[in-house]
Amino acid sequence: MSIAKDANSKLFTLDIGGMTCASCVGRVEKALDKVPGVEAATVNLATEQARIRLKPGSGVRIEDVIAQVQKTGYEAKLSNPHGIPIASPGKGFWGSDGLGRVLLGFTLSAPLFLPMFFMPFGIHWALSPEWQLLLATPVQFFLGWRFYRAGFKSLMSGVGNMDLLVALGTSAAYGLSVYQMLSSSHTNHELYFEGSTVIICMVLLGKWLEARAKQQTSEAIRALQKLWPEHAKVLDSQMTIGEGSPLDQYRDLPLEQVFPKDRVLVLPGERIPVDGLILFGKSHVDESLLTGESEPVKKQVKDLVIGGALNGEGVLVIEAQAVGVESVLSKIIALVEDAQTQKAPIQKLVDQVSAIFVPSVIIIAIITGIANWIYLDSASIAILRAVSVLVIACPCALGLATPAAIMAGTGVAARFGILIKDPQVLEQAHRLNIVAFDKTGTLTIGKPRLLSLIPFDVNINTDEILASAAGLQMGSEHPLAKALLEAAKDKHISPIPPSASKALVGVGIEGKPTSGLWANQTLCLQSIASLGASPTISAILEKAQACFEAGQTVSVLMVLEPSPYPLAVLGFGDELKSNAKEAIDALHTLHIRTVMLSGDNQAAAARVGNLIGIDEVFAQIMPGDKAQIIRKLQTHSADQQTHYVAMVGDGVNDAPALAAADVGMAMSTGTDVAMQAAGITLMRGDPALVADAIDISKKTWNKIRQNLFWAFAFNTTGIPLAALGFLSPMLAGSAMALSSFCVLSNALLLKRWRPARH
Repeated sequence: MSIAKDANSKLFTLDIGGMTCASCVGRVEKALDKVPGVEAATVNLATEQARIRLKPGSGVRIEDVIAQVQKTGYEAKLSNPHGIPIASPGKGFWGSDGLGRVLLGFTLSAPLFLPMFFMPFGIHWALSPEWQLLLATPVQFFLGWRFYRAGFKSLMSGVGNMDLLVALGTSAAYGLSVYQMLSSSHTNHELYFEGSTVIICMVLLGKWLEARAKQQTSEAIRALQKLWPEHAKVLDSQMTIGEGSPLDQYRDLPLEQVFPKDRVLVLPGERIPVDGLILFGKSHVDESLLTGESEPVKKQVKDLVIGGALNGEGVLVIEAQAVGVESVLSKIIALVEDAQTQKAPIQKLVDQVSAIFVPSVIIIAIITGIANWIYLDSASIAILRAVSVLVIACPCALGLATPAAIMAGTGVAARFGILIKDPQVLEQAHRLNIVAFDKTGTLTIGKPRLLSLIPFDVNINTDEILASAAGLQMGSEHPLAKALLEAAKDKHISPIPPSASKALVGVGIEGKPTSGLWANQTLCLQSIASLGASPTISAILEKAQACFEAGQTVSVLMVLEPSPYPLAVLGFGDELKSNAKEAIDALHTLHIRTVMLSGDNQAAAARVGNLIGIDEVFAQIMPGDKAQIIRKLQTHSADQQTHYVAMVGDGVNDAPALAAADVGMAMSTGTDVAMQAAGITLMRGDPALVADAIDISKKTWNKIRQNLFWAFAFNTTGIPLAALGFLSPMLAGSAMALSSFCVLSNALLLKRWRPARH
């Protein structure tokens, strides 16, 4: 069951203890669904966590949810916010999944199974039955007690799990051996103590290997968490910051006591503790673990820095802007955690299979025992084959196949600046055959400059036009607005403040200058695309022809009252990102068609498209039309194929298109709205990351399919072999442990992934 976020709902994460297989996941989810106030819940075996959404206004307490899980026989506690669950004593050397128990088990079992290896050489030696019983009993009931306890709880709740299979199988082998020993007066007893002990030891070994592998799949988040320093050097708020300031006078405060607007001192070589603005100093900052950018970035006064980045050679004073859960690092950790906790759609198949798996296996084991007893007329052989069926069928690998691959894939992607928010993206990304790019800020630097200002009346001073146009843009964060204000500043022209200024979504901005030639008249600075069939459109296009030919983005300054007429054409130029062509070439190598969506005129957009090799260009589009174009690209076309489309953008006006696409990719250099609408966030404004994101998504998806294949193959092949006597209980236990180890090891191979340019 997936969780869709709702601003009015309460989301909680619980650490769940005691889960061993896919059946356990199903039991915990069923228990959570029974709580009246729980709207949705999803449980992940690899992270051992449950994500729960409570209904708004339900009044249910998280303590009630925890109590319900505990009634089912599992441990539950509220997880640390954005943190990996703290290792409990059960994870230590002598804990339930600890190496100490594995070594102790094999030490006690060695005298029982080692004599088997000497038999081919004619050496028949074995311990006496009494000694075998003495060594096997602590393995069965001390080291194996966890299986009895968990199996009994699962039985009481009406749903079986892996522990129940192990407890039944080993108890049958142990009980048969005790029966043979007590009922036979011969010295040569046919005993199977080595079978029950080795099964328990192999399962314990498998659990220890799983615990280690799970820890490795979580290393990405652990590495991010370690970026936070525990303390921050907070300067006095009244201190004057500048050359010669006594910067050694600070308070060393725990990070949770730092608030926005605090001024924080960062010395050379220290981690930056908060997101903020540099007030004093300059340095090079290493943001590689946050953005994947290998080269340190030069930072100076008025530049923004990210908490967790490593300061280089300079002393910095930073004004804190975002701390704690509001910081970029915290949001990155939250995104990666969400992706690792949620389930991919293919996991639904696994859940459906695991719900009926254990009961089916028990029935198969009973049938195997009865059939072999009747056919072979041997109760001992019948019981051993039934035991083998129970042991080989443990669904550990099945439960770990999908989440282990997701954790490894999303973790390594985060190391290189690719944040995958939703596992469903992985299922879609491997199918992508079209990638659509927004132009400004995505393929271009996003810092255009004013290159042309052409008045319609040559007698009007262009400085007057610039002052009025720049005045309309005062306070705006749009790239073209910044270009106008920068041009006015370069010419030492003061923008004329407007009255009744308002932004027109998808059009431009209008307002009334408070002075100058057009005082109290309504002016509008708008795009060519928004003019439509205006009576003056032909004159405007003629005046702007030179700008079009130069590949410039064109806006028009209009007087709207009393009757509309154009004042001037303004041409803006924006540099292409240095690796834009490389990004398009990388996508073509993956046999992906590229599209560019732009509000520019056809000539300017086509010029950019030709420079970098874009396959198709859509120009003069209103922002609201981008989503419609994405939907058209997705529909069946002349080639009779369904197209899967990714949209790459960075602005507010890209959000609808990002949401409409099969996969939305947002540049983190853009707006929060765009990032919320996207399934993948690219932590650098680097279009080459698009091909990298698709590549790691494909590789992760392939690992999921490989893992599920091997998990199903182990069970479907192993059960018939065990039923027919080709697998002894010991071999069945080894094969079961090997299946989990293979699945986790295969998933961990993703950690070797590197972007093509690395």
